[in-house]
Parts: sequence; C-alpha cells; structure tokens
Amino acid sequence: MTGAQLGSIVLIGAGNMGGAMLSGWLKSGIPGASVTVVDPRPSDTISSLIADAGARHATALPDGIVADILFVAVKPQLMDTVLPPFRAAVGDRTVVVSVAAGKTLAALKGHLGEAAMVRAMPNTPAMIGRGVTGAYANPRVDAGQREAVHSLLKVSGPVEWVASEADIDAVTAVSGSGPAYVFYLVECMAEAGRKAGLPADLAMRLARETVSGAGELLHQSPDEASKLRQNVTSPGGTTAAALSVLMAEDGMQPLFDKAIAAARQRAEELGS
Repeated sequence: MTGAQLGSIVLIGAGNMGGAMLSGWLKSGIPGASVTVVDPRPSDTISSLIADAGARHATALPDGIVADILFVAVKPQLMDTVLPPFRAAVGDRTVVVSVAAGKTLAALKGHLGEAAMVRAMPNTPAMIGRGVTGAYANPRVDAGQREAVHSLLKVSGPVEWVASEADIDAVTAVSGSGPAYVFYLVECMAEAGRKAGLPADLAMRLARETVSGAGELLHQSPDEASKLRQNVTSPGGTTAAALSVLMAEDGMQPLFDKAIAAARQRAEELGS
C-alpha cells in the first residue's frame, strides 16, 4: 500500500521495536511526512532517521492530530502512564495497533476508548527484518484497516493472523519468547562442546554458526523441518545417536511442552 492509502501514522515510542518498525516503514517507501513519532528521548540514530525522512517528531501528542493508524510501541509497564493523552488522537476511522506484550485490547480500550484495534506480537529478529508477528484484530477492524496494518507489520517479516485474542498468548510463548530458547540452545551446545574437550571459545563459535546456518537453511529451503532433520541423519551415525537422546520420551519435546505452557500461563497472568 502507498503512504496515501495508509493515511497518517502516529508512532508512540521509538525504542528498539518502535525504531525498527519506523526504519522498515521508511525503507518500504512510506513517506516520512505521513509519520509523527512521539517519544520524549529518541536515540541519536532515530532522531537522524526522522530528520532525514522528513517525519515529524514530538515529545508529546501535538494538538489537533487524529491518526488513521495509532501504533503503540511503548513498554507494557509504561502504558498506563503514557496512553491516556492519546485518546484525543483516536477518531471514528482510527485503527490502534499495539505491540506491547501482555497488554490486552481491553486494557487499550480503557485508555483509548472504543476503536478498531489490533494486538500484535512481533519478536526481536524484527529488528533486522527477520522477525515473525502474530496479530489479532477486533471486530471493529474492517478489511481496509487490516490490509493497512498488515503492510506496516510485514516490514519486519511474515505476519500470521490468529482467530482469537487468547491465541496471542500462545504466539507469545512460541515465537515472541522463542528467540531466547534458540540463544539458550547455542549456550547449551557450546557448554556440551567444552565438556567434550573443545576450548570454550571454539565451542561457542561452532555452536553459534551451526544454529545460525541451520536457521538460514530452514529459511531458504521449501522442505519441512522434519525433512531437513532426516536429510542430515544417517542411520546408525553420530547424528542418529544424538537424536536418540533428544527425541526420547524424556527428551526435548516434553521439555518444550512444559516451557511453552509456562510461558503461555505467564502471558495470561500478565494480561489479566
């Protein structure tokens, strides 16, 4: 969609996630003149980006602005303090988009009133354009608004729409928190390599490059993850020996089942 079709965008918060989204929007061709960034202390990098793109920066909501898209990218613990003044920016045709983890649409409604709203859950690889976002739209969001929001979210990677807001908690548990699981996998592989006799720095380099390379292969290949696993597993070989441990009844699957359940439960608690 073009900037004209998207209309005016007000971005609340230009930290890591908000700044990454802003950068992606501008690179995708959205005119800077259509974007107002509200952040009391943007970084030097974001300030330069705003100035170079001809976007508008303000430390508080400027008078008279009614946004077509109000994009909320503040930390969840700051929302109760930050959001109330922005009720003035919500009009009949405004769609509110929140990427604040754990904050429900009911919480947004309490601050901003009745409106078309989307709750989205990107993950940290969005900062390099390789994230994935789960999104839920309330019934007030029409087809045009959903398309506009999709175009904003997809600058950081694929967007997956879910059928209910409760599904966002599961998205949070799988992909929102998921990068941390992968980073911990690298730590575990490196530590196991050290215990097997490798120098610690070499074990870490091997683990890090293996995981990032495997991720890129998964990204580029049309094959399912299970097929890629089978391709690298020779019967009776070293990989098969390791997988016999990882895929045992007490191996990785039941551990991940517990981990995802714990993360989902915590997401539900944070939203209640």
